[in-house]
Amino acid sequence: MDLLTAIEASPLATFLRESTSVWAYPTVLMLHTVGLALLVGLNAAFDLRLLGVGRGVPLDALETWFPVMWIGFWLNLVTGVLLFATDPIRLGTTTIFFSKLAIVVAGVILIPLLRRAVYGRVAGQAPAIPPLAKVYALLSLVLWTAAIVTGRFMAYVSEIA
Repeated sequence: MDLLTAIEASPLATFLRESTSVWAYPTVLMLHTVGLALLVGLNAAFDLRLLGVGRGVPLDALETWFPVMWIGFWLNLVTGVLLFATDPIRLGTTTIFFSKLAIVVAGVILIPLLRRAVYGRVAGQAPAIPPLAKVYALLSLVLWTAAIVTGRFMAYVSEIA
């Protein structure tokens, strides 16, 4: 609890929480949303392609999305830490916060698994969609939806047991 209190009292957390500047909380929240769009948006589009939506889109073209997804992840990690710092005592003591972290970790673990399942092939061969990749894609969609829902609940719920 001492650590959470220290984080909440830090100058950066105080600035983000109390400043009326657009460069404080609003900018961090906007960048978090951009990171979410890059990570979850591209991931969802890739998942849907694996599940049969947009069959005309070649899988090889989508492999270039993975570095952009990782940029979104790192942007969300940094901005998520900053958002946490604005209210660490409440967030750090709620079940929903730790649930969201677990869901995000599971979603992030799926990213390289999905990539390997689809693109882990002999050079020069067109990628196939193995059944395991479809299972990963469906699980990924469920996890990222759950991460977004729990993230939104955090703004309105003090504690969920």
